[in-house]
Amino acid sequence: MKAMSVMDAAWLLVESENTPMHVGSLLTFTRPEGASDTFLRDMVDEMKKVRDPAPPWDLKLYRPNLPGRMALPAWQEDRNLDLEYHVRHSALPAPGGERELGVLVSRLHSHPLDFTRPLWECHLIEGLENDRFALYAKMHHSLIDGISGMRLLQRIMSRDPAETAMPAPWHVRPRREMPELHMPEFSLRGGLRQVVRALRSQIASTPELAGALNRLARASREHDGELTGPFDCPSSILNKRITAQRRFATQQYSLALLKRLAKQADASLNDIVLYLCGTALRRFLREEGQLPEESLTAGIPVNIRPADDDRAGTAISFMIATLGTSIRDPLRRLERIKASTRSAKAHLQSLPRNALTQYTMLMMAPYILQLVSGLGGRSRPVFNVTISNVPGPDEQLYYNGSAMEAMYPVSLVAHGAALNITCLSYAGSLNFGYTGCRDTLPSMQRLAVYTGEALEELEQVLEAGTGSRRKAAP
Repeated sequence: MKAMSVMDAAWLLVESENTPMHVGSLLTFTRPEGASDTFLRDMVDEMKKVRDPAPPWDLKLYRPNLPGRMALPAWQEDRNLDLEYHVRHSALPAPGGERELGVLVSRLHSHPLDFTRPLWECHLIEGLENDRFALYAKMHHSLIDGISGMRLLQRIMSRDPAETAMPAPWHVRPRREMPELHMPEFSLRGGLRQVVRALRSQIASTPELAGALNRLARASREHDGELTGPFDCPSSILNKRITAQRRFATQQYSLALLKRLAKQADASLNDIVLYLCGTALRRFLREEGQLPEESLTAGIPVNIRPADDDRAGTAISFMIATLGTSIRDPLRRLERIKASTRSAKAHLQSLPRNALTQYTMLMMAPYILQLVSGLGGRSRPVFNVTISNVPGPDEQLYYNGSAMEAMYPVSLVAHGAALNITCLSYAGSLNFGYTGCRDTLPSMQRLAVYTGEALEELEQVLEAGTGSRRKAAP
């Protein structure tokens, strides 16, 4: 048996027909020069021949059903993994453009995973224009987060375009395995031992934890500081009930350009990402006649995973920052975002590492409770939108001689949180993935377009400001 943390189990708890809790990645490739017509079919056939799959690909849910045992979720190995089921081969209709790919991925991401099997699927998609193909993979969030997923995918790639006969993703073992559980851990006594261990850890960090929670409560109460707390936001059309169908859109920007603008603005790359998303959302909501007077806020996952840890599971904390959507002036909006993220980072960094897990659980508790209780999308949101920035590989990567062009994250949405924007850096670009509810946000693709226009506007505004400073200089 493999252990499951409380946070991982929470993603299983809130799974429902309309809120499947899986996340995914969309990778696009250029076929190697001179590849045969059956190149992709042959690769799929080789992927299905794996006989010794590695974790987390071989893990499925274990639900104890013996009398007197606590129903603590855990993972068990599936010794008869059916790769014919998990690995799919698809093709796009002509002309095989980005639109057709987005429609297919939206449909695939809408389908829930089969909980009687390991919680993942992989789809190889041919027919992408200009002799390209795509790989879309999805896995339940209880098994993986953005960082662990990125490290897992990165390890199956090569820097060498000449390397062939490469292993399938599910044949590469992580450097560090998930801890084993023994059957006594599922007993009442074992469950109590886990509770005692958690309480001891929490007691050791109680003063710092209490101080952090008091600062958040004060920020939410007073609404006049730079620190943004839970529920310190308006309700919006992003925070309604959702249905099961998804829409997915992408954008790709030069990482060098974004970093240059960040330097000009004395901001971080994350600040620029939040500015672009906030500006696009401001325009989108204004056009819908739905822009709140208060600024929207973003829930921002923060990685707390060690650099050498590529195990399955989630290892994130959380911070909340304003998006400045109530501010008309672009530079003032950016300054408000910078001040908010500085305060949020300082708040998070004030906590010792052994308190981060408890803090994250307490921060996420209102969000989870809203979903479990049915109040999600019916009450004031904890925050308005999730925005995440995941660092990826800097160099060009290949798989079986195929050059990987881009990696796009495909995330999850929930009741009260109908939109997720996740960014992933790769080989000099920053790739945006927009995941939304098809019915709650029927025109979500406009957000992707507006993000690009927000980038152009910011570049012009910052250049104009730099020019003014140069003229004013003696």
